[in-house]
Amino acid sequence: MKFVRLIAAMTLGLAAAGCATVDTATRNVPFEPTPSDISAPAPSFFLADMHVSVPTTLKVSEANRFYPGGDIVWRGDVYGDRYDQVQAIFEESIRIGAAPLDGVRPVKVEIEVKRFHALTEKTRYSVGGIHSIDFVMTIVDPLTGEVLRGPKEIKADLVGYGGSKALQAEARGLSQKYRITQHLARVVRDEMSLPQGFLPPKGGVTARINPLTPVQPL
Repeated sequence: MKFVRLIAAMTLGLAAAGCATVDTATRNVPFEPTPSDISAPAPSFFLADMHVSVPTTLKVSEANRFYPGGDIVWRGDVYGDRYDQVQAIFEESIRIGAAPLDGVRPVKVEIEVKRFHALTEKTRYSVGGIHSIDFVMTIVDPLTGEVLRGPKEIKADLVGYGGSKALQAEARGLSQKYRITQHLARVVRDEMSLPQGFLPPKGGVTARINPLTPVQPL
């Protein structure tokens, strides 16, 4: 059904492309919710495409300190290309977050990662901390590139477990990777389905996640 709607939407888009112009300057204007946005009808989207950018200009740190410098700090996968690993996390989050959305308009979700600072081994197995995650999300028409929402700078910080709580969470399948992926999936779904998009909780840090998919056995 989604495929039929997507073909129909693309056909209409091709017909309109010859007489429509796209104001590309709006792509650089940050999205800021206003009272009118919050009271507006919810968007009716379904995912047709995605693009996640993790610029190699972001600095990766492998230092095992309580708070190492760097833009990307990630230990939830085996040692490897951290840029690819972070990109894969965001792509999976988009898929999970958008999966149940059955709107009338196909969209492409574009994300540019600005910061992905999770916990090091030293922090995770002692005091815990905050997974600090910043990115820019834009929702566009997959055919014309017309901006439908955004660009919006999103700060999606999440409490990171430490010490015995981290070990207990791991035993239940709630790894750093699982919790962050589910958290970002919720953020993506809010942006795609709520009139105001994602709104961080009071204090700016999400303490607990509400998983969108069941925990898989380790």
